[in-house]
Amino acid sequence: MVTWENLDTLDAFKKLTALKDAVSVKEELSSDGASDRVSTYSVPMAEGLVYNYAAKQVNAKVIALLSELSREAQLTEKYAEVYNGSVVNTGEKRLVLHHLTRGQIGKDVNADGVNKRDFYKEQTAKIKAFADKVHSGEIVNAAGEKFTTVVQIGIGGSDLGPRAMYLALEQWAKANNAFNMEARFISNVDPDDAAAVLASTDVAHTIFILVSKSGTTLETLTNESFVKDYLKNKGLNPANHMIAVTSETSPLAHNSDYLAAFYMDDYIGGRYSSTSAVGGAVLSLAFTPEVFQKFLDGAAAEDKTALEADVTKNAALLDALIGVYERNVLGYPSTAVLPYSQGLSRFPAHLQQLDMESNGKSVNRFGKEINYVTGPVIFGEPGTNGQHSFYQLLHQGTNIIPLQFIAFQENQTGKDVVIEGSTSQKKLCANVAAQIVAFACGKDDSDPNKNFAGERPSSIIYGKQLTPETLGALLSHFENKVMFQGFLWNVNSFDQEGVQLGKKLAKKVLAHDTDGALKVYSDLLNI
Repeated sequence: MVTWENLDTLDAFKKLTALKDAVSVKEELSSDGASDRVSTYSVPMAEGLVYNYAAKQVNAKVIALLSELSREAQLTEKYAEVYNGSVVNTGEKRLVLHHLTRGQIGKDVNADGVNKRDFYKEQTAKIKAFADKVHSGEIVNAAGEKFTTVVQIGIGGSDLGPRAMYLALEQWAKANNAFNMEARFISNVDPDDAAAVLASTDVAHTIFILVSKSGTTLETLTNESFVKDYLKNKGLNPANHMIAVTSETSPLAHNSDYLAAFYMDDYIGGRYSSTSAVGGAVLSLAFTPEVFQKFLDGAAAEDKTALEADVTKNAALLDALIGVYERNVLGYPSTAVLPYSQGLSRFPAHLQQLDMESNGKSVNRFGKEINYVTGPVIFGEPGTNGQHSFYQLLHQGTNIIPLQFIAFQENQTGKDVVIEGSTSQKKLCANVAAQIVAFACGKDDSDPNKNFAGERPSSIIYGKQLTPETLGALLSHFENKVMFQGFLWNVNSFDQEGVQLGKKLAKKVLAHDTDGALKVYSDLLNI
């Protein structure tokens, strides 16, 4: 039987907190055994990816206690509760079924009178049929011309994930004859966002995807109205240019204002929705349905690796456990995600929402206040850009910030140049290796300004190339990592009440139903 307990009540956690000193990664990687450590502290992932944690402040004793913690907290059993359809979203009393959107693990789950695995497969098939018709010219604009661009209108999980995934695969798709339509994104309710996208888009040859599960998201509907007005002013009928991704019960469903509608449901949280119709429509149109399917297959393959009870063979589980050890035992407040891949330029922004919206909680699953820290602050930028930005603080600042590197041996386009005896890609990878060692081992110098203390822990996920399959596996890894950490902290990782209060107050401001400080700030901004 699965039980849900606070982290600080678990015996294994108490043993971890009793450890007096962090393992010196500087000593471990400066010794003759560095090669053995790097090869041993490594976990194969799906699709040829590898998670390496040799530069983390752990040793065999810590790993053994983390394994004990995993067993005591029943982490893989709780994972099974998720994908087999238990009501793990206690705040909203909902199932959590994003794993079923890639459809490869667990039993069939029936909810709302339907088989949800079949439901998600059906939506993917409908998207494929629609995208194929657009690409073949069977679905065209009013002038009988093919659509060349797709613009997604959404915010939060309806924007960050799909945008990050599109950017991750754009260059790969162009290099592999799988690129059909340019994708753009409108998210911010600031009218300058929509205006800038529309001004640089050939709207007569554009399909707009409106993404709102409820069909009532204020920012998204506002931007939809902005787009519709723009289209009308250009002499175009918006109904010939718009599709919807929504729930079957929303006002956007079965609506003649849209060319087509594809469905999701309340069991798919926005930040977990990239493998649902939310990501499927834009990725299938921009690339091909086959590319989207490869992305799903990669996520499904990595989901299977998360079933493994042995933490040394389960990358997502081990990554989660080490992260909790760093947060709750070593006291590190943040984590930097550092992808050395331009395609992953917006991936840290997606992980920022995924992690901080999921585990930024101060009460447990039962609404009881907890007395330990939970989710860290997540931030990041692609390398090598970040090296010339915030790495100064990472190297020599007063806070130790754990680092998660992501790197690939080959670029996506196959294009490169040799300068000073090496290619750009080799220079990129050289920087990754250099940074890991520099952060871990530091450098002694008599000049305090040039002294590097080291002991900055990091992990790296690496592979051959960023492809649809490896991207899917990468996404799954972090989704499952966040989930495992939520289990350990005993929080509900699948609701987000923290975003609701501001929305409610904004509606009061717009209705001029204000007093006190709310009225003062409303007047300040001339609302």
